[in-house]
This record gives sequence, structure tokens and C-alpha cells, in this order.
Amino acid sequence: MATAFRSLARAMRRTMFSPLYASRMMLHSHATSFGYKEVREEEKSQLVGNVFTSVASNYDLMNDLMSAGLHRLWKDRLVSKLSPFPGMKHLDVAGGTGDVAFRILDSINSEKRQALQDSPEDSLLEETQIYVCDINPNMLNVGKKRAQERGLSEVRSLVWVEGDAEALNFDDNSMDGYTIAFGIRNVTHIEKALAEAHRVLKRGGRFLCLELSHVDVPIFKELYDMYSFSVIPAVGELVAGDRESYQYLVESIRRFPPQEKFASMIADAGFQKVEYENLVGGVVAIHSGLKF
Repeated sequence: MATAFRSLARAMRRTMFSPLYASRMMLHSHATSFGYKEVREEEKSQLVGNVFTSVASNYDLMNDLMSAGLHRLWKDRLVSKLSPFPGMKHLDVAGGTGDVAFRILDSINSEKRQALQDSPEDSLLEETQIYVCDINPNMLNVGKKRAQERGLSEVRSLVWVEGDAEALNFDDNSMDGYTIAFGIRNVTHIEKALAEAHRVLKRGGRFLCLELSHVDVPIFKELYDMYSFSVIPAVGELVAGDRESYQYLVESIRRFPPQEKFASMIADAGFQKVEYENLVGGVVAIHSGLKF
């Protein structure tokens, strides 16, 4: 077994240090990259929009297949760190399909059962506002359909908004919490998205980001790279009929800043008590920060 792992590692290293791979890694700015391709800044949002328009109808199925269902546990962990409460104003960005918003609402409903002893139900429902913001209308349509299937289409505390993470249409100091799951990697300017998150949060508000990140466990990293570049695009082609979008997915993960660098960017945006938690050896990481 050990010999097989060493052989696999040698083969992966030959691939990783090939001229083509090296040239890809030489690309400079995340803000001007689309996966491993160099693009003009004004092109990137359109290209990313095309990806999510293409994958919207199969988005949840592909998440289940690619992560073996683990994305559900990762999102549960994200929401547990948020500690939602009745009456909160929360913004979930790049959350079009509603996966995170539904979990927040479920958590608030659980808390509400205890809070109802002191406050009327109608009052709590009216005060709670969970805004699901996504730049792609197709993703929002998937979320609205899922809300309808869950009997939540008439729930006033769930609000669907088409909007840009880099230019949010919300007031300063208006939100108790901000989440973004598997979305910040796709924006053109990460710094702008972080600045907007800081702007809309109230003092004491929490920023939470769940994102595919960087594995640094040697053997696991090489196996994960092989799975990412060989299996995920093939599954995308087989299930969704779209290899290119899932090739972009795995390339964009590699272009995203490592955990420590991203934590520094969050701190530079003005957040304090910045920290992160690696899950599954760094396949994903949850970064958090507070606005004081």
C-alpha cells in the first residue's frame, strides 16, 4: 500500500510541475482570473454568471455528488457558528438556492419556541428578516421554488434579492449577521466584497464565510488534486452535461487565497477576532470575524 501511494505521489508531482501546470500557476491577480485563464475584469462577472446559469438546475445534486453529501454538514456548522436569534436581520450573499437561509430560519424557529413565552409570535415573525442575495436570477429562482416546496413562499421573514456582493443595496450598519457560502471565490474583487460585508454589518455583527480552500496534508493533497481535476469535471459532464463549468470550479479553488492570506484580507477589511476552522483537512474552511 505504501509503495502504491509513493508511486501515485511521484506521478502527481510530475503532472504538478509540468510546464503547462507551472504556466497556469504564474497567473498574477485573482481579480483578473477566470480559473486558470486570464480575462479582463469586466469579463469575469459575465463568465461567472454564465457558469451559474448553466449549473443552477443541477446545483444541489452536484453538491451532493461532489462532496458525498458533506456540504450539508459544513453548512450546518456554518449556521451553528452564527448563533441565529429571533428578530435578527441577516444577509446571506451568493445564497440563491436558499440552503443556508433555510437552515438559519429553522434555527430561529427553534429558538423562537422558547422566546414565545415572552413575545407574541406575529411580532417575532415580522421582526426577523433573512435576505437571500444573489447576482444570478436563475439561482434565486431555484431557491424560490425550493421555498415553495417547503411551504415558505409566503413567509415574510424570507426576502429574495438580486444583487452584487461588491455593491450591496443595503444600508450601513443594518445587519446582525452576514454569511457567504461557496461564493466569495467567484467575485471579481474579494476586497470589495469584504468591505461591503463590513459596511452593512452593525457593530457586534458577525461575518462568516464557508469556502472551498487549500489542503496541506501531503498524501491527502495529492489524492484530492487527482479527484478534483480528473473526477469532478467528468461527473459534471455526465450528470449536468457541462464539463467546462466544473473545470472552472476546481481551477478557481486553486486560485483562491490560502487560509492565512484570506484571514489577513478579512482583518484588513476592518474585522476583528478573525479566525478560521479547517474541515476535512482544509478541503473547506470557515472564516469568521466581528465588526466592533
